[in-house]
Amino acid sequence: MNTKHLEISGVDIEFPTPKGPFKALDNINLKIAEGEFVSLIGHSGCGKSTVLNIVAGLYQATKGGVLLDGKEVTEPGPERSVVFQNHSLLPWLSCYENVELAVKQVFGGTKSKAEMREWIHHNLELVHMSHALDKRPDEISGGMKQRVGIARALSMQPKVLLMDEPFGALDALTRAHLQDSLMEIQKSLNNTVIMITHDVDEAVLLSDRIVMMTNGPAASVGEILEIDLPRPRDRIQLADDPLYNRYRQAVLSFLYEKHSKPDVPRSAPQATASAAPEKQADRQEKVLKEDPAGSREDAA
Repeated sequence: MNTKHLEISGVDIEFPTPKGPFKALDNINLKIAEGEFVSLIGHSGCGKSTVLNIVAGLYQATKGGVLLDGKEVTEPGPERSVVFQNHSLLPWLSCYENVELAVKQVFGGTKSKAEMREWIHHNLELVHMSHALDKRPDEISGGMKQRVGIARALSMQPKVLLMDEPFGALDALTRAHLQDSLMEIQKSLNNTVIMITHDVDEAVLLSDRIVMMTNGPAASVGEILEIDLPRPRDRIQLADDPLYNRYRQAVLSFLYEKHSKPDVPRSAPQATASAAPEKQADRQEKVLKEDPAGSREDAA
């Protein structure tokens, strides 16, 4: 793997406030290899979304910067597509048309109409949404909307897929199905993925590495945990895997013992080893998952 694929180097960022500059991030350094799946985890307000926005080119670092394949990231580009917690589909367009919008934007000058049509079908098939091409967002479930959002992001053929808690608003069963789909897609396409999550089990299940952020302000990378679990990964089998549970415990220890916030209990509810990961995630969700308005806090 190319260890210099994506590099976040010495990144600081400050935001102006009436009381003076607010330093959200302090000296963020991270190298991500091509095809690697990296999760960012930490309490609300630790700057996870800010890191993602800097990589996306939506924010400019006050100090330091981001390199993708040796080129500095200074603005948004199709080689870095973003999947948000809110699917962000246009409600008046069908599933097909929502994906078509991105395909025309990126490939309008290089693909014929027939090639674009085939590419749109291909990406909707990747997320198992071929049966709902003509349905509008209000005619499909939340999980299906998020599948279309992922298809739209993938249709841009990005080098890096950025995911801001993409499954956080979904029920546990739908989330599990989408996690499985994402593992299949990532294995097939070998995209580099950076995902924000508050779900410890999700992070361990999906990731090659978990980047644990310290509390803000002036948040930084606290610890990085390498997940050495063979792929493909099966959530039921992993539920009783001692190594899987040691990884979860390491992340929980960081969040609740080393970097506990005053409003978060220091003792996290412990799931039994025999429970399936999606059930364990439900138990953690009350503590780990920020409220819907928290995304603004996290971006600060």
